[in-house]
Amino acid sequence: MINYPLKWEHGHEFEGWFRSSGDYDEQAARHGIECPDCGSFDVSKGVMAPNVARTDERGSATEQSLPMSGPAPHPGPMPSREQMKTYFAAVRKHVEENFENVGEKFPEEARKIHYGEADERGIYGEASPEEARELIEEGVEVAPLPGLKKKRSRARAN
Repeated sequence: MINYPLKWEHGHEFEGWFRSSGDYDEQAARHGIECPDCGSFDVSKGVMAPNVARTDERGSATEQSLPMSGPAPHPGPMPSREQMKTYFAAVRKHVEENFENVGEKFPEEARKIHYGEADERGIYGEASPEEARELIEEGVEVAPLPGLKKKRSRARAN
């Protein structure tokens, strides 16, 4: 995984994680990277510090980030896949325990809150990619809920 500092046309800055530099290039080419602040797809990579392998006193290979200007490099080693899954599961658990699940009514409820037609509160639910895009275009702050999707139990007919 690569953590790139990203910049959008309106000066917004954000970090994005990608499987490889090619993954970033492919997503950027098809306008698949959207600014979380303004919804723009005009994105470029910011300045980043490459990791350079070196050896420590014992001859073991280590990585060190070179100094850079701009956003600070990611602190410490990159988390493992398992660490990321654990973190995302904790975020999901926090949301599920502290926010209201509005299910398929998410787009409708998010708009009501945004336009002051309903009390402000934390909600989560379901929205199609198109519905999410429309909410973002309206200025409604939404984000996908990270973590593993819960398995739905299905009754089997005999």
